[in-house]
Amino acid sequence: MSWKKHFTVYNVQQQGARGTASSSGKSARFSSWLPEVYSGQPNRVERYAQYDQMDMDPEVNTALDTISEFSTQFKNELNIPFEIVWKDDSTEGEVAILDKAMKQWTNINDWDKRIFRLFRSTVKYGDQFFIRDPDTYILYWVNPVDVTKIVVNDSEGKKPEQYIMKNLDLNLQEKTASEILQHDTQFTTTDTMFRGGIMDARSYSAKQTTAFQEEFGVDAQHIIHFALTEGMDANYPFGTSILEPIFKTYKQKELLEDSIIIYRVQRAPERRVFYIDVGNMPAHKAMAFVERVKNEIHQRRIPNKTGGGTTVLDASYNPLSIMEDYFFAQTAEGRGSKVEVLPGGDNLGEIDDLKYFNNKMMRALRVPTSYLPTGPDDTGSTYADGRVGTAFIQEYRFNKYCQRLQNQIQNILDNEFKMFLKHRGINVDAASFELEFLEPQSFSEYREIEIDNARATIFSSIGDTPYLSRRFVMKKYLGLDENEIVDNERMWKEENPDAHKGELDTEDMTDNLSAVGIRPFDSGGMPDLEGGDDLGGDEELGGDEESPISGGEGAPPAP
Repeated sequence: MSWKKHFTVYNVQQQGARGTASSSGKSARFSSWLPEVYSGQPNRVERYAQYDQMDMDPEVNTALDTISEFSTQFKNELNIPFEIVWKDDSTEGEVAILDKAMKQWTNINDWDKRIFRLFRSTVKYGDQFFIRDPDTYILYWVNPVDVTKIVVNDSEGKKPEQYIMKNLDLNLQEKTASEILQHDTQFTTTDTMFRGGIMDARSYSAKQTTAFQEEFGVDAQHIIHFALTEGMDANYPFGTSILEPIFKTYKQKELLEDSIIIYRVQRAPERRVFYIDVGNMPAHKAMAFVERVKNEIHQRRIPNKTGGGTTVLDASYNPLSIMEDYFFAQTAEGRGSKVEVLPGGDNLGEIDDLKYFNNKMMRALRVPTSYLPTGPDDTGSTYADGRVGTAFIQEYRFNKYCQRLQNQIQNILDNEFKMFLKHRGINVDAASFELEFLEPQSFSEYREIEIDNARATIFSSIGDTPYLSRRFVMKKYLGLDENEIVDNERMWKEENPDAHKGELDTEDMTDNLSAVGIRPFDSGGMPDLEGGDDLGGDEELGGDEESPISGGEGAPPAP
């Protein structure tokens, strides 16, 4: 065992205990709470309360509402927040069956009312949980704070097997599965009351009642877990809130707002500087004289009501007022006491630094400044693709951001809707369609309109060009494919039934069909054939005479 002589045994615990006093003293001298303030709470449940506190900020609250409103659009006539996108050709019967089933699924789960809150809570916390009733397929909301842990199966790639929950209390009327606690049970301080009804970790740990601490294991097949995660982060199987990247900026803005208020309260009022003439008094007498003058100025003399007819006065505190006058005696040489006004704090109306952090926070949430105007910044940057026109680049990016959030949530709803169809006995191929959110409003619709207008303008200008085929123009400048052109011809014939009847002559028919790309054959543009072989069929062309285009005797003489 001679190799041990090359190593030195190092006792970590003893060394740490021996050097605790000196090392902690050095670190405490330079330590700061600011990094911990910027990093936030390490516990998941405590971070939920942290997000509730951020939601109290007007800008963050409006940003979450804007993202959720743009991502949960409704069909005006049906008030349904979803649409069915078919991958394969569908029949009218299948479309009608799925539309009816989607209405039923929307009605029993009140998606017209709850879809906004579902989307908002998911992006706010990063997680949202529901318990599915296996008999009715109604989804009951679960407070994310009540989900203590998730049991995963490592042998099946960390597949969730069970959700451990507490504080379960089924409410069939509101479709909730979490108990709404009373005020004295739910809130420990006034601050927690304004956190949106979410209890923090201290409130949970403070309660020792059996009913409150009782936990339930729910099979994962009955849990619908909406999570903003792709499995490539440290929070899996839980999600990550969109408020997580802006927490540091939010705390900086919060601290700056507090400092602005403190500065304005403390430094905004004007102050007075009293110069008291003490002549040639010694130092100790001069200070006593100044103190006596200060007391006289700060005190108000009022008569004593219990003086008994004698000249007794009471002195009370008199805060300095701008309406009061001060009188000091001066000598013939002009010597005497005087009062000067010390101006208050400057730049009280300058909040550019606050706007900076506010805009920084909104940029992190991808909300365009045109939706939340905070100043003239970033309102002139436009996006131009050279064809379609222009649109605000922030609105374009915001539209794509909402689509990414939709893709992370709609897959779970799509799977849930297909399970509902199977439960109802509706046999439609699940791989032939997908349930999706309606596309976020604004840019994409305006873009398509501008494309159609530009194509229609070009088509109307060159549609009658004699050297271009009508069919080619429709494909090139209207963007129609072969199937759309065929459908157009078929529908044109259905709308114009007299255009292809036998009683119409060829000239009328070709004139009418020219609208769909069919033109008469022009033989005048073909060159004359010189010599050449016999085309045959001379009998049909005129008996024994030679054909005019065969180069024989019957041909007209060459010019």
